[in-house]
Amino acid sequence: MTELSTATTPAVPPWADPEAQPFLRLDGVSKSFGGFEAVRGVTLDIYRGELFCLLGGSGCGKSTLLRMLAGFETPSAGRVLIDGEDQAGRAPHDRPTNMMFQSYALFPHMSVEKNIAYGLKRDGLPRAEIAARVADILALVQMTPFARRKPDQLSGGQRQRVALARALVKRPKLLLLDEPLGALDRKLREETQFELKKIQAEVGITFVVVTHDQEEAMTLSSRIGVMNAGEIVQVGTPHEIYEQPHSRFVANFIGSVNCIEGRVTGREGGHLRIACPDLGAEVTVESGFEAGAGEKVALALRPEKIAMGRTARPGFENMVTGRVEEVAYMGNLTIFQLRTDGGARLRVTQSNTTRTDADVPRIGENVQLQWTGAAGFVLGA
Repeated sequence: MTELSTATTPAVPPWADPEAQPFLRLDGVSKSFGGFEAVRGVTLDIYRGELFCLLGGSGCGKSTLLRMLAGFETPSAGRVLIDGEDQAGRAPHDRPTNMMFQSYALFPHMSVEKNIAYGLKRDGLPRAEIAARVADILALVQMTPFARRKPDQLSGGQRQRVALARALVKRPKLLLLDEPLGALDRKLREETQFELKKIQAEVGITFVVVTHDQEEAMTLSSRIGVMNAGEIVQVGTPHEIYEQPHSRFVANFIGSVNCIEGRVTGREGGHLRIACPDLGAEVTVESGFEAGAGEKVALALRPEKIAMGRTARPGFENMVTGRVEEVAYMGNLTIFQLRTDGGARLRVTQSNTTRTDADVPRIGENVQLQWTGAAGFVLGA
């Protein structure tokens, strides 16, 4: 049987342990094509057993970075080390990696089991070992009943599982996945995200996934590296990336956010006071952000952190009045676009916890918008 990981989640994750050694290290890696620098001086540590996502928009350099890990591109500068070994000069087939492409690249004339076995046969493994490995991996991805089918007899989700099985059956130390779920429809993609996460935990192999889908990265990953213009601008857990973004780019790229310009008027303990003319109010934010009086900053508020009602409620440090301009019912939640008395346009989301909408504010209504000092975060100008 294929050896599965029996490791338990450590009390301290490896990236927070100063004694932990990275399994994959990128040391000042850059890649230029002519005069265009696609990847710029990326330094990054990824630890054994992680499911790490490289997240960014089209053209940010994430796929180029993945191809350098695989050996399909040579860095213009910097080093790639896997398990302590420099990969410089190593061809893709000589690296302890395998890659799953977005197109799946299955052989149309071969059955599922022959597609999976192809790489093992090329490596010259004994027939009995190949059969055992293929049987094990088919069971792992729940494709045993489809072993004799051809790719054109499978659904998109089934082809995705075959491609994953073919990549895993060679037991690489590092599996690279380029937009692995991009060809699936939304519902199937959401279901497959959890399956992929479960399989990765069972086999214990380090995964590096490239995706442009924020929700996919948040669902799959132990940590995320957000890329922009060839650089990694922030690395963190999904919670850290969402709740503690380091820049306006990250805050806007991950989820939805309201950014309101303001000036610091002072500090009281752990709270900053910020005057926001567009809100028509001075607000307080629980923040360690270092800023002096008069300095320009932005107050960032996620839509779900704002409480909305026809009357004010106790327990909130901040309150402004807004007028409902647009309402979008999304099933599990409702999105409201509002205009404050000061002119700021805010987005607010509310979970639909009941089947009726009798209490939902209507377009044109005035409402009270409230939030706590801990709800927002401060970004530099």
